[in-house]
Amino acid sequence: MAGIRRCMLFSFLLFYVTECNSRLKKYNARPAVLATSGSPWPLPRNMTTTQVQYQVDADNFKFMLNTGTPSCDIIVKAFARYKVIAFGPRSETLKFRPNFRRRPNKENTVNQLTVRYVQPCDQYLSLESDESYTLVVTGNTASLTANEVWGALRGLETFSQLILPQGSGMYVINNTVIHDAPRFKHRGVLLDGSRHFLSVLKLKENLEAMAQNKFNVFHWHIVDDQAFPYDSIKFPNMSKLGAYDSNHIYSQADIKDVIEFARLRGIRVVPEFDSPGHTQSWGSSISNLLTKCYKNGSLDGSYGPVNPAEESSYNFLKSFFGEVADVFPDHYIHLGGDEVDFSCWESNPEIMKFMQSMGFGKDYAKLEEFYMQKLLNIISGYRKGYLIWQEVIDNGAKVAADTVVEVWKGGYIDELAKVTSLGYKTLLSSCWYLDYISYGSDWRNYYGCDPQNFNGTSAQKALVIGGETCLWGEYVDDTNVISRLWPRASAIAERLWSDESVNSVSAAEGRMEEHRCRMVRRGFDAQPMNGPGFCPVEFP
Repeated sequence: MAGIRRCMLFSFLLFYVTECNSRLKKYNARPAVLATSGSPWPLPRNMTTTQVQYQVDADNFKFMLNTGTPSCDIIVKAFARYKVIAFGPRSETLKFRPNFRRRPNKENTVNQLTVRYVQPCDQYLSLESDESYTLVVTGNTASLTANEVWGALRGLETFSQLILPQGSGMYVINNTVIHDAPRFKHRGVLLDGSRHFLSVLKLKENLEAMAQNKFNVFHWHIVDDQAFPYDSIKFPNMSKLGAYDSNHIYSQADIKDVIEFARLRGIRVVPEFDSPGHTQSWGSSISNLLTKCYKNGSLDGSYGPVNPAEESSYNFLKSFFGEVADVFPDHYIHLGGDEVDFSCWESNPEIMKFMQSMGFGKDYAKLEEFYMQKLLNIISGYRKGYLIWQEVIDNGAKVAADTVVEVWKGGYIDELAKVTSLGYKTLLSSCWYLDYISYGSDWRNYYGCDPQNFNGTSAQKALVIGGETCLWGEYVDDTNVISRLWPRASAIAERLWSDESVNSVSAAEGRMEEHRCRMVRRGFDAQPMNGPGFCPVEFP
């Protein structure tokens, strides 16, 4: 009987293998784009890799600080985070035998990454921070060196992307040497929490995705005409009367939580409180702040931008931005200044009288310049820097020399040349508005846009400190923010990080396919970008 059972078992296994091979022959479909394997995104500045592979002992792998390297909560917490990012949570072991793992060959195994950085640990990333690093995986050893902890963070992300799952709990990594540094210092993502409220959970998910794409600035467009979800300490009625409801407010605890989450990932949080336009929600609680509009010589019941003729407006702004300066630790605050509708100012007799007394005539751009100069002086008094949208410059306003101008409108090539010729530091976002969606692989268009592609001197081009991709919130909330943003934003991430010569879409598409699947494997709902295909199921 035992012989018969063995024979039956052998016959069943033979049938199973034959059937599987027969079925596999039928599946000869081909994805639109073949993914690479083990290619990091964004592409490092200098990378040498060979076909020599080492096994990685996931069970016993350790991230370790080199002797003499200053301890830092940022790197200690990153070690714990990247153990999960690189190897997956322990629950992903084989379900039918949770304790079963193939043992690696100890003589050909990398079981630790030694990390060293030179400078003492800074608590917050800044525009001047050094994010360069060197990563070496060779001869069964792995080391990561950087000048500052921020470079170590970027190197950890690259290292995690080099590790490839092989099934049954096995991982491998290729012999690799990388010398890397970002092309631009400011690599941002703008999210709009006013038009649709974005939960803290989704903001954190996006911050995690940003870190895994080496973005380093979260531009938080936190309030606008439609809603004021920022919970002010000094002016609590602004959110009580200006937010959609009490469930759609960012409390001070929420804001601290977001800032801390971002800090640990080397991401700056730059808040935007846009004025004098885009302030309708402010007027719900701050009396006489907004300009009263007239029609045919009479009040028509509507309101326009902040009233720049009233000293009370500046008293409020000084108090409010004093709070903002305390709450947000980054050196910069975005002050907006875009899309100011002059028609309400033009209709108001008190504004017209003020214009005459100031010698502005009917030049309302001069009135805007007056307002912005007063606001910038307030911000300077708090020892903060500021960013503004390009209209302030387009309208002829003269602003402080250290102002950062964000170019967002059409004709950006000429605008970049103009703004830099005036000596201002500049950011580009015009070609990276991800709220505009289109059918197909639109990431290719974003990939082809370069912040330094304009006629100008080398000194002008050096004034371009980076750029931002913007996802405005009119049609975006928690349900689609991640899938609409990623991995389309990844194209901009590489443009802002990698060398200027890394600009071939055809060379990038296989890496983009791999990176998208990497993000999916890591838990992000990153949408397909290259047409028909699939992400392989990879078992740790």
